[in-house]
Amino acid sequence: MVDQGIKLLQRNKKAFFNFEILETLECGISLLGSEVKSLKRNAFSFGDSYIKVDKKGSLFLEGFHISSYELGTIENHEPLRRRRLLAHAQEIKRLRRKVDEKGLTLVPTRVYLKKGLIKIEIGLAKGKKVHDKRDAIRDRDLKREADRSMKRY
Repeated sequence: MVDQGIKLLQRNKKAFFNFEILETLECGISLLGSEVKSLKRNAFSFGDSYIKVDKKGSLFLEGFHISSYELGTIENHEPLRRRRLLAHAQEIKRLRRKVDEKGLTLVPTRVYLKKGLIKIEIGLAKGKKVHDKRDAIRDRDLKREADRSMKRY
């Protein structure tokens, strides 16, 4: 991210490989103190995380692993707990309609610091077919070869 005041902590490469991201939304995330410290140390992983919209109209992040804080007390957080995402009610309703109607899914794409606050970018995604993934691998390899040949000159 190039914007001023934004520090990218991690990008979910697996989501961009497995899904076609149609649109993105910035959300806040409800965290405990030890989770914030672990995130700032980059001690987390996306794994097979996804976002679920519950019946009450809230967004929850599932399967997102935040490692335990080494200097924490005995009341450290649970690494794979369910975390609530903060977004406007209208945005949540709109996302819910799209997920229900079109069979799309919500995946986390980036975690970053913005003005000292931890934000998570979620993407409305459509699954890629196997041949699309092969095309992405081929394009990536071609780009890598072109960069190597340009570097030599």
